[in-house]
Amino acid sequence: MQPIVSGVSTFPGLRVGRVYLIEDPDGLTLVDCGMASAAPRILAGLRAAGHAPAEVKRILITHAHFDHVGGLAALKAATGAEVIALAAEQPYLSGAARLPLAPWEDLGPAGRIMASFMRTAPLPPPTPADRLLADGEVLPEVLGGLRVVATPGHTPGHAAYWQPERRVLFCGDAIMHMRGLSLPFAAPTGDMAEARRSAARLAELAPETVCFGHGPALTQGAAGALRTFARKVNPG
Repeated sequence: MQPIVSGVSTFPGLRVGRVYLIEDPDGLTLVDCGMASAAPRILAGLRAAGHAPAEVKRILITHAHFDHVGGLAALKAATGAEVIALAAEQPYLSGAARLPLAPWEDLGPAGRIMASFMRTAPLPPPTPADRLLADGEVLPEVLGGLRVVATPGHTPGHAAYWQPERRVLFCGDAIMHMRGLSLPFAAPTGDMAEARRSAARLAELAPETVCFGHGPALTQGAAGALRTFARKVNPG
């Protein structure tokens, strides 16, 4: 396990999609599940850290793209954990609907290739959330009080999770950290204008630590970096 701050670590060596582990007195919480191939690696990482799968009590989902919930069905079966997500993401977790993509006319050649793949790719096994959250709701049992922040745009029910006293933010794909900060990839982002507004909302939190769905955690100068980025993508 790769430590980030006290009680928070990540699983190294996953191919795509970051997965985080939160350790609390009453048990463990996972934030996202990576791709399907990540599930056995996550279980192995838990065991190597001295944890039994049954110690995982909760799985928090930022959004239902395959690189974040591909391993969800297997991990829920192995751990018995409660799956938690923003209510607006439930149709996509349950398999009742396919996540919206960007308008075709807004995409360049590379984006259209990605969108074509995502239109026909098999969906992850349906795994509905057991507990549905609203914006601003607090999970008191996680990290001393983890607040849900609705961050739509990349997906309709995209959620970030925020610990205000410790100033730790799990932002999913609302902001990415690959070769610098960026908005999410265009093709799987149904509403990029909304995604820009969500990035600005997260910047207003002024976090000291940011854990991204893609890219390494930001632990130095995070608040200033997010403010600068939000101004860049929301000019005027």
